[in-house]
Amino acid sequence: MTAGNATEVAEVTQDGPFSTKQRLRLDRALRTADASTGLTFSIYVGPLGTPSREAAQELHAKIANSANAVLIAVSPQQRQLEIVTGGQARKRIHDRDAKLAALSMVAAFGGGDLTGGLLIGLDQLIGHAGRS
Repeated sequence: MTAGNATEVAEVTQDGPFSTKQRLRLDRALRTADASTGLTFSIYVGPLGTPSREAAQELHAKIANSANAVLIAVSPQQRQLEIVTGGQARKRIHDRDAKLAALSMVAAFGGGDLTGGLLIGLDQLIGHAGRS
């Protein structure tokens, strides 16, 4: 799933893990994140290569203006979560902040709530990034 300015990263399919209502909620949250912070937030859910960090970094590099972008990449089958921040975004969302958001997401994922976990993590990242 992607939204914001990163639609080239991956294409949302009807066979994906989200219902239409869930996709709309995530899309709305991503648009709000972009507008309120001035950063570009994107979500990718699907297989990541090995090592997953490098695969997520490659996806992040495809986002327009990746220096100001934040990618949340989740591979449920691999049980992997990566948060990648561009150089400018990292000045506002430190690694510690991303780790805290990741812990919250993992807790929700463990309870079977993929959408809720993404929304919680996104909200935390927005809070750390602050207003543009």
